[in-house]
Amino acid sequence: MVVVGRVRGSLEGPVSEYEERARRYWKLEVTEVDAGAPGRNPEPRRVMAAEGERILGKVATGLELVALTRVGTGMDSRTFTGWLEGQAVSAAPGVAFVLGGAFGLDPAVLSRASRRFSLSPMTLPHELARLVLAEQLYRAGTILRGEPYHKGD
Repeated sequence: MVVVGRVRGSLEGPVSEYEERARRYWKLEVTEVDAGAPGRNPEPRRVMAAEGERILGKVATGLELVALTRVGTGMDSRTFTGWLEGQAVSAAPGVAFVLGGAFGLDPAVLSRASRRFSLSPMTLPHELARLVLAEQLYRAGTILRGEPYHKGD
């Protein structure tokens, strides 16, 4: 997972907790890149471009890049679990989920992405999106192992 910015404040603990839980089931590495662009009051396009360069510089060659955007494909937890299971058993080297900053993902990142998933059609702060993704990764692991965490269908 490559994310823009750090988690601070009240979500820091829950994000850390769910990322640790998800690591029980998946090889989860989280790389944080700096938010913003140099200079005072940079325009959104410059910010996105600078963040996009940092993001793409951290995605290992061969990984499938999945951009998380509000306009991506939405799915329920079981569908997401099935997709992850398919990725885990394929010959592919892995997946890099990418979360953008305040202005979203740069077009260069979106064009490099093979897929776009949505965690919600609503705009989420990056800290909350990171928490939702970590929780869903954890949930997917429990579903695959038949553990009792997932109650909904």
